[in-house]
Amino acid sequence: MPATDVKSVAVAAPCGGTRPVSAPGAAPAAAVTEGWVHSTETCGTVDGPGIRYVLFLSGCPLRCAYCHNPDTWHRHDGTLTSVAEILTDIGRYRGFIQAKGGVTLSGGEPLTQPRFVKALLRGCKAMGLHTALDTSGYLGAKVDDEMMADLDMVLLDIKAFSEKTYHRLTGAELKPTLDFARRLAALGKPIILRYVLVPGWTDHDNEIRALAAFAAKLGNVQRVDVLPFHQMGEHKWHDRALDYRLDGVAPPSEELAEHTRRLFREAGLAVD
Repeated sequence: MPATDVKSVAVAAPCGGTRPVSAPGAAPAAAVTEGWVHSTETCGTVDGPGIRYVLFLSGCPLRCAYCHNPDTWHRHDGTLTSVAEILTDIGRYRGFIQAKGGVTLSGGEPLTQPRFVKALLRGCKAMGLHTALDTSGYLGAKVDDEMMADLDMVLLDIKAFSEKTYHRLTGAELKPTLDFARRLAALGKPIILRYVLVPGWTDHDNEIRALAAFAAKLGNVQRVDVLPFHQMGEHKWHDRALDYRLDGVAPPSEELAEHTRRLFREAGLAVD
């Protein structure tokens, strides 16, 4: 797509509705970097502290069995958008998000587009905004020192805690995620640990206890979010004729969810 084209992406208007995002005027200035964007939420409250501008990028190397957004797997399923457009739009919400909120880059897996992420983080920090990265950590090696310096927090999705379960669930290796977690710990970078609870898949006490012990030892995990599995994305798998392995799996009971939270608390971790 030529750099002079006006590119846009559908986003939520302030706390409701959707609208296209594009830079003011007939065409945006040529961007240093551009990337593929799936969607944007402008009043997010669950992807980091405070009210946040959440940018969902396209592209992901994992194939998680419980993924509720398989429409983010392929980069070109998104909309090609310039850094300038996005930062202009973020600037419109600066008054809402600067005090106690910020900007979260999510996906998909945002680190499939590391140069794009790096440019966005740099622009957000130039505006004095808190930044967070929501990632599986599988591509954590792509976070260079400059990008790390512009990150205030990482929302780290550790999806299972044995190589066997992790591979069964995602099709990928666990080790890169654990290596990234250790690097974040060495730098004192705050982590919110996210754990999706799927009955029959990620509800094994021994693995949860091992993950809790690992997280507690890191020393930089501010909180653990236990996220109950749901079936809200099931239709997307069927719409795309994908093999959905969790047909018929019920969400965890509140008793199971609370039991899982207790296992993390027993390791000395704060749990939401």
